[in-house]
Amino acid sequence: MVQNKRAQGKGFRKKWIVPTVAGIICLAVVLGFAARPGSKTESTGKSDTAVNTDIVIPISEVSETAKFYSARIDDTNLEVLAVKAPDGSVRTAFNTCQICYSSGRGYYKQEGDVLVCQNCGNRFAMSQVEIESGGCNPVPIFDENKSVSDTNITISADYLKEATAIFANWKTEY
Repeated sequence: MVQNKRAQGKGFRKKWIVPTVAGIICLAVVLGFAARPGSKTESTGKSDTAVNTDIVIPISEVSETAKFYSARIDDTNLEVLAVKAPDGSVRTAFNTCQICYSSGRGYYKQEGDVLVCQNCGNRFAMSQVEIESGGCNPVPIFDENKSVSDTNITISADYLKEATAIFANWKTEY
């Protein structure tokens, strides 16, 4: 009798598990879980990239550590950074340098409490994000170019589209 139950169990696996796995794979394909732009399986390594849409930054995510929000507008990748300044205010800027943007390496990475231009090495204090315009610093996104609610900062796709020129060579090699 034990052998019969085992045989029934094997039959169950053959009849139901294999078709169920095939069904899950088909369902995944139908629902779009295959590689797609912005998915983590894409070769660029970027994830959750907005395409031709607003960037919405939840204020609850913003801290003293710069957070980067990606977007793809038409055929141009761009990035916005958001950071909490020492005075507690939330600051935003494009993650590209006002001077070095055309080099392909004019973008910032955080080191400690400063942002460092990957082209020229200029170090930029978090307290100056969205304050200074001009020179080797992140391109500010001022209040008139974004909407702020109690919960989110929204940067419109139309405004992002205006900025695509400064991202034409962004994060490319020399």
